[in-house]
Amino acid sequence: MAPSVTMGFLKGLLIRLGSTAVAFWLATLLIPGITLDTGSAVEAIVTLLLVAVIFGVVNAVLQPIVKTVGCGFYLLTLGLIALVVNGLLFLLTSWIAGEAGLPFHVDGFWPEAVLGALFVGVVTWLLGAVLDRD
Repeated sequence: MAPSVTMGFLKGLLIRLGSTAVAFWLATLLIPGITLDTGSAVEAIVTLLLVAVIFGVVNAVLQPIVKTVGCGFYLLTLGLIALVVNGLLFLLTSWIAGEAGLPFHVDGFWPEAVLGALFVGVVTWLLGAVLDRD
């Protein structure tokens, strides 16, 4: 790979990771039931970055499988099932974070996980659009 291609890839990856971490942080501040119980700012930043990585891996691995297997449901519900799927993936991220000993928690599916997934998706998209300018 050429150095400029590699740098562009790394820049995009870091922007996505940072945007997702910021979106998770904002979600903990704005959505009741999504909590981050850390003792210091450094611990909070590390936790948010790790949760963003977990969320990215969960979405990268499971979302294409769910969309392929459940494509009929996506058509039948005109895509609204995506809210349910994203909420479940958000809840799964919380569970994995808990199993990994990270102090990030989502109380339940509705409304916390669904709103959290929707909020994180929109904020990540907005931040990515603003920050990814060359």
